[in-house]
Amino acid sequence: MSVIEYQVTGMTCGHCEMSVREEVGKIGPVGTIDVSAATGKLVLTTDAAVDDAAVIAAVDEAGYKAVRI
Repeated sequence: MSVIEYQVTGMTCGHCEMSVREEVGKIGPVGTIDVSAATGKLVLTTDAAVDDAAVIAAVDEAGYKAVRI
């Protein structure tokens, strides 16, 4: 099991979290997607390989910017 963290900028509320979670969920099998507007963190817990570019593009599609930390 891998834990992958991203810093997301621009989120301010629960709706922001939901938008990011929904878009990241479309990229493929990701075990758990935890998003926090309070900390600006996106944490993925998965058994499968995750393409950073796909995650960052999904966050961008939701209207925010992300970088892996």
